[in-house]
Amino acid sequence: MSTLRTDPGPTSPRSDAEKLHCAFGSGPPDPDFSSFYRYRQMLGCDKARVVHILAHRDATQRALIQKAYLEMYSEDILKRLSLKLSGNLETSVLLWMPDPVERDLQVVKQGLRLETENLQAATEVICSRTPSQIQSFKQQYLSKFEVHLEDDIDRQPLGHHRELLLAYVRQRRDEDLRYDTERAQEDSRALLGADECTFIRIFSERSRAQLAVVISAYSDLSGNSLEKERSAYFNLEI
Repeated sequence: MSTLRTDPGPTSPRSDAEKLHCAFGSGPPDPDFSSFYRYRQMLGCDKARVVHILAHRDATQRALIQKAYLEMYSEDILKRLSLKLSGNLETSVLLWMPDPVERDLQVVKQGLRLETENLQAATEVICSRTPSQIQSFKQQYLSKFEVHLEDDIDRQPLGHHRELLLAYVRQRRDEDLRYDTERAQEDSRALLGADECTFIRIFSERSRAQLAVVISAYSDLSGNSLEKERSAYFNLEI
């Protein structure tokens, strides 16, 4: 019979910081992050222990650990994590550390960088927001990166995908949970064989509740999934 292993009781941020420091192994951080030094440093890291500690802490606790680590070792734990980890593990752990708002800001910014371009991730963050949340997110984005979200989106080379995101962040959509079935029928008919401008207009102007009814009406009318038809074109999930 297997045994479920759980994390022991609450620990202090300083205790967690000390455990992480031990898990990292010895050796000063390399200012140049040379690939040879990075490889050598990664060999001495107990990655499973690092993941175990951070995965059992919430965002507030991880923030306190980060503060304690800086006070105890005069080093930003994010730099140490970046040095000791690599690949998807490094990306995942570094995204655990910030609070949810900070994490989403980083995801969108990284997704909109031309050299890393991950529009799927940026789209998921942006399109999961209500209109009021998007307005707040735009202000936070400007404050952190000193550039407007719309300007970063506008630099993207993918035409229709870019236009969809721009419309989504600019349009003041209704947040009401009520919906209009007659209007949904009209929209579903308009979407049959529609060009991308029509698609962008409907999906950026309708409320979330209204869109759910439009998608259902389209499926009943055409026998096809609107999500699958358009996600293939835009390279995104609706």
